[in-house]
Amino acid sequence: MKKICDRPRDSVIFSQKTRRQMKKNIGFSEKYGPWALVAGASEGLGEAFSLAIARRGVNVALIARRKEPLERLSKRISQTYRVDTRTIAADIGAADTQEIAASQLSETEVGIVVINAALAPVGPFFSRPLEEHERLLDVNCRGALRLLHRFVPPMLARKKGGVVLMSSLAGFQGTARVAHYAASKAYLRVLAEGLWAELRPSGVDVLACCAGMTDTPTFRASRPRMPRGLAGRVALMESDQVARGALDHMGRGPVFIPGVANRAAAMLLGRVLPRPAAIRLISENTRRLYPDRPPV
Repeated sequence: MKKICDRPRDSVIFSQKTRRQMKKNIGFSEKYGPWALVAGASEGLGEAFSLAIARRGVNVALIARRKEPLERLSKRISQTYRVDTRTIAADIGAADTQEIAASQLSETEVGIVVINAALAPVGPFFSRPLEEHERLLDVNCRGALRLLHRFVPPMLARKKGGVVLMSSLAGFQGTARVAHYAASKAYLRVLAEGLWAELRPSGVDVLACCAGMTDTPTFRASRPRMPRGLAGRVALMESDQVARGALDHMGRGPVFIPGVANRAAAMLLGRVLPRPAAIRLISENTRRLYPDRPPV
């Protein structure tokens, strides 16, 4: 009979990695589980967060406007990770979405809330009607506020839970051509920082994930003029990288910036350059990404 120690070394390493991952997943589900709520889950970062959470053994409730993508994602999660899912087709910007979600999850202990839904228009601020700006506030800011106000108090009562607010590097300073989007992301980052300090004694972790350029359907639809070659590849991160990194960072601080290049950029813009210079630099980069053309 072949001894265990005679097995190929790679198989032993693989089993050790598997055990570490299983231990990590169990710890995550015990700390935050059994259910997560992901807003803006139908594609991109929301989809990536949903898959990453399910991989850690936590059931996922998916919210987005479009029912069909939610159903496809729900089926994929259930078949791949053997966790339960629920789909809630609702508009994050609507005033009653948090109550719709709460009614469908009334018997469910939601221990994680990820708020990813966002509008990201590109173009001069005054090229858009006031109604579009108000709609952005409804989705990016008020929707997040309503969901937090509805789902975090039960976490406080249980003395455990976690919140991820999807912010952006754009939210660290004003930026031309995405001025209102950047302002809405600054709101989420500062809100997360304040809640992190306020809720730490209660056992609820709060995190702002401040991503840079990420390869999502929304980003591609904005038709950016990306740098060619290595510079463009380094600048653009994958959604699953961002989601996994953010979940790993929960409980370790109020802000997570995924990617070494993004962290270096944040350091340069926030601590090295004078603020006017930082605003000019990031605005010029944004103009190069989105040269003059009709707003998108």
